Order: sequence, then structure tokens, then C-alpha cells
Amino acid sequence: MEIFKADKKTNIKNRQRDAELVVNIGLFFNAILAFVKVLAGILGHSQGLLADGINSVSDVIYFVVVKIFVRLSGKPADSEHPYGHHQLESIAALVVGAFVITTGAAIFWDSVNSAFDLFMGTAPQLKIRMFALVVALATIISKIFLTLHANRISQKTENLAIKALARDHRNDIFASMGAAIGILLNMLGIAWGDPVAGSVVALIVAKTGLDILREASSDLMDNVPSKEIAGRIHELLDDEEEIKSIEDIHAHRFGPYLVVNLTIGIDGDLSVTDGDKIADTVENKLISGLEMLRKVYVHYHPVRIDKG
Repeated sequence: MEIFKADKKTNIKNRQRDAELVVNIGLFFNAILAFVKVLAGILGHSQGLLADGINSVSDVIYFVVVKIFVRLSGKPADSEHPYGHHQLESIAALVVGAFVITTGAAIFWDSVNSAFDLFMGTAPQLKIRMFALVVALATIISKIFLTLHANRISQKTENLAIKALARDHRNDIFASMGAAIGILLNMLGIAWGDPVAGSVVALIVAKTGLDILREASSDLMDNVPSKEIAGRIHELLDDEEEIKSIEDIHAHRFGPYLVVNLTIGIDGDLSVTDGDKIADTVENKLISGLEMLRKVYVHYHPVRIDKG
């Protein structure tokens, strides 16, 4: 049992380290991309690239926020937080989702205004320079790398905050693709292509922000994949002859951890001491069999046994 506990502590420590690495790499790249894209958007006369640069500026801001939350989520359990501070990962995901939606709305509004001004002839039709396209393409390549890395870590750690950041990196790919398409259309003489492409990408960005908010909110509301967990619990307890029925299963998530409330039926003729022994057996077996299970509360009810 001590070895098992040591392995758990090592896994949590590695999980925290991997999550912080994703945040630090993303923050570093976004800071560079924000500066380069805003500068290239202004000097290269690209509305789409400038909007994409503003998106990266907002990325830097909320990456700093997520960095703080991810660091705090690694704090050990205390008397007020017996299961640790891992719910902060879900709160960080909410922050990401809110920023993504806000950024998408801002880009959409700015792009629509620019397209309207071009149609009305009230805005100058400036030729976008080639280096703006190079910056957009370089952004796509770097964001593909960041998306793949963050996705791999999110699948490994099941960290909602990192999963949200992976989605945001993916959004940035679409945003930069939209900017690149708009720049190409401008070079072909279609001036309104740049802001229209930006508005379409903004809608995609906002939609992903809503998905992030929905998933993080569900996690905070203890929405756990109960069918999967219930199936595994039935499988682990199937060979326990003392358990006559499994009546109720409720699982609650605390960051990477799970806490399970389980109601079982046992022979009503057994003593309370026997019932406690069965409950202890169930608890030990489930904690050993479910990797991120932190605590099991077992309630047992008497069931009628046909002795004939």
C-alpha cells in the first residue's frame, strides 16, 4: 500500500510538471507571436493579421492567469480542502473559455466594421504586403506544434485547463488561416476578403469558447462519465460474493481525483462488524483498481436472502 501511495504522489507531481510546461511554452510563443503579428498587421496593412495579433495579446493575458491557477492547483490538501486544490483547473478552463468568447466577439465586430467601410468606400484600400502572409503562415506552423503538444499532455493528465489551452491553440490555427486567406484575396484584388475572412474565423473562435465553458461548468457541477465508472466498479466487485446487489453509484470529480458514494446490498443476517469488513474490502479494492480514485464512501443495506 505504501508503494501504491508513493506511485500516486509521483504521478501527481509529474502531472503538475507537464501542465506547467504546456502553459510556459504557450506563454512564450504567444508573447512572441503577439508582438510580431500586431507589428506585421500594422506595417503590412492587414486587418485580418492585426485582429489575429490582438487575439494573441489576449492569449498572453489569460495564459498568465491560467499559469497562476495551474500553479495553485498543485497545492497539497489542507483542512479546508481535503481533496486538494485541483478544482482550480476547472476554474482556469472557465477563464480560458470566457477570454476566447470575448476575443471572438471583438474580432468579429472589428472585421464586420472594416468590411462595411470597404463596401461603402469610406476606408482606404491598401495593398497588403507579402511579409504579412509569411507571418500568418509561420503562425500556423507554430500553432500546429503547440496544439499537438498540448493535446498529448491533456490526454495524458486529463487536465481540463490544458485541454482548453489545446483548443485555443487550435483556434489560433483557424484564425491565422483566415488571415492568410484574407491576405491572399487582397493580393488578388479582392479588398474585402481580408476582413470577411476575419469575421468567419471569429465565429469559429467564439463557438469553441462556448464549448470550453460548457465542459468546465459540467465538471464543476460534478458531471462525471458515470456509465464508464459504474461499469468498472461492477467489474471490480463482481467476484465479491458477500455483495448481493449494487444499488446506487455517485461519482464526484475533484480535479484529477474521483470520490465515489456507493450503496450496496448485503445479507441482512450479518452483523454490523461483518458489514464494516465488507465495506472496507470494497473501499480497498476500488481504490486499488481505479487509478485516480481518492475516497470511497460505502453504504450497505440489508437485502432479503432466500434460505430455501
